Amino acid sequence: MKIKLYSVRPDEQVAIDKYATTHPGIELITTTDEFHPDNVTSAQGVDAIVIQQRSAVGGDAKFYETLAGFGLKQITTRTAGLDAIEVDLATAAGLKVSNVPAYSPRSVAEFALMQIFRLLRHTPEFDANIAQQNYIWDGLQSREIHSVTVGIIGAGRIGGTLANLLHALGARVLAYDVKPRVEVAYVAEYVTLPELLAQSDVISLHVDLNPTSEGLISAAVLQQMKPGMLLVNASRGPVIDTKALFKALDDGIVAAAALDTIEGEGPVFAKDLSGQALTDPIIAEAQKRHDILLTPHIAFYTNKAVENMVQISLDDALAIVTHGHSEHDVN
Repeated sequence: MKIKLYSVRPDEQVAIDKYATTHPGIELITTTDEFHPDNVTSAQGVDAIVIQQRSAVGGDAKFYETLAGFGLKQITTRTAGLDAIEVDLATAAGLKVSNVPAYSPRSVAEFALMQIFRLLRHTPEFDANIAQQNYIWDGLQSREIHSVTVGIIGAGRIGGTLANLLHALGARVLAYDVKPRVEVAYVAEYVTLPELLAQSDVISLHVDLNPTSEGLISAAVLQQMKPGMLLVNASRGPVIDTKALFKALDDGIVAAAALDTIEGEGPVFAKDLSGQALTDPIIAEAQKRHDILLTPHIAFYTNKAVENMVQISLDDALAIVTHGHSEHDVN
């Protein structure tokens, strides 16, 4: 059996080699290339494909039908997000689609917690001041975590893990989710979205990207937030209307934001653009603002998460080829 992995990074290779060692009957073929219609023929002659990319595959119905014509039964992504794949078109072509919904909830939850602490303790401002040899700390008084209310929008595996961490630190935790979970109710208080917006000193976003979450944090929603609040996004960029966020920052509704993901990140993040001008106006604006802490979609990036993403995705691809389905099918 042959499985081809696309967009393979050097740090994934150890986990891939480990999987190959424990599965001697499987040939794992790797490439650093993303998967798009212009290299569809590269999927010929393999039994399964596994991708991981921020940019959309971009195929139409004929593209997915071509994959099925190659004899493929599936397309698997080594990520939780599915926005790179046209799931409806894949389904219509008879292809199973699977993802890795819970590679390591702690990786993203711990990163969000770190960003909450950084915003509360003003470390980005201190870093910028010290770089200019300005050691004055007056006006940057911090807040202790147990003195604030943190609202979590999307209390699934990652949001629920963050709720546990915050509860252990003594913070008051509010949660909003369309599917409340009993285990989260022990460490967080479920409230309506308007209640969470009005009461939270900090809001952390942990929702999937889907038609109901795209643009969730709109100008109207930002207006309902507590003045001077802090916003953390470690989910998906399009969840926030970034231009509306800029205005909310200018108006003082949001004091500062930590964005690990942002609209238009695909052509920019995970690339070395040193010395080049940023052509995306939204990312360029976010990067120059003193009230935005921008990171390049790295919340997931830990040793355990990378290992889990490789192993689970390969297990699922193998299961679909062998049995017709996997534990993490989405269609």
